[in-house]
Amino acid sequence: MNNRISNKDKKDWENFLSNKETLPNKDLRASRGKNLKSLTFDLHGYSLDEANSKIDYLIKNSYENGIGKLIIVTGKGLHSENEKDPYVSKDLGILKYSVPDYINSNKELMILINEIKDASIEDGGAGAFYILLKKKPIK
Repeated sequence: MNNRISNKDKKDWENFLSNKETLPNKDLRASRGKNLKSLTFDLHGYSLDEANSKIDYLIKNSYENGIGKLIIVTGKGLHSENEKDPYVSKDLGILKYSVPDYINSNKELMILINEIKDASIEDGGAGAFYILLKKKPIK
């Protein structure tokens, strides 16, 4: 075998490295258009700490079991008890915003996730969101 690298290969490699174009994420492309195994979970009635613990468990367990899509129902916060607290905005639901923030700030969970996005109207619309998980590598 020849261990020398040709000038053409060197030039191609330099062009590749200098190109600012990003490569497409094959995990995202593969997950779109396919029917993913999904799981729906409703967080109505959960406290913030309970919801964050449950989300942590759901993401890790779903990843291990090959579930590709989580539908998390948080509600819109319209019937929340936060109107009794003068320090909490009456316009924002507690779980609707804080659960996605918890996920985004948790590096251990984000390693398992391809994308977090708003749910379509048939899955809860503004009161829900999707978590699209990466595929677990086959060992």
